[in-house]
Amino acid sequence: MSTVAEPPSGTLVGNATLLQAITKAVDNCFSMCNMQAQCVSVSSVPVRDPGRITGMIGVHGKASGFVTVNMSDQIAMAAVGGLLDERFDQLTPQVVDGAGEITNIIAGGMKNCLAGTQWAFSHVTVPSVIIGQNYQIAYARGLEYVAATFEHNDENSLMLEDRLLQVAISLIRL
Repeated sequence: MSTVAEPPSGTLVGNATLLQAITKAVDNCFSMCNMQAQCVSVSSVPVRDPGRITGMIGVHGKASGFVTVNMSDQIAMAAVGGLLDERFDQLTPQVVDGAGEITNIIAGGMKNCLAGTQWAFSHVTVPSVIIGQNYQIAYARGLEYVAATFEHNDENSLMLEDRLLQVAISLIRL
């Protein structure tokens, strides 16, 4: 059973190969974290990151660029808690480290999905984690960019932004 529902047909924006890699990687990661989510939006232009925690990882190969995984504190605590089979009620160093590992799992899943395509990459860097909001990433011209936003089905989170995870990939073919 899939834990990530894809957007309805006819709503795809951007590169379908990259979008499919994102959704499969998030599905795999969320399965490992015992979570479920639905893809609620897709963008081919950079959008505001809704969460306070962002994992970033560089990727290199036939195509180079980076993957970002942005999430709320609640998503980070739930995902890391599911991965480690623990419960977290606040942001801790372990949750921040775990957010980097979630980023690594998603980037690794995308690497597997994109192998053999024009967007293949063979190397990933060590993930970095940014805690905070209102930052901007400057993107070089010529990058292929796709971002997918997923809503976690956590009924205990009242605010929409507490249930969102956004994964973006920006690549340029070499």
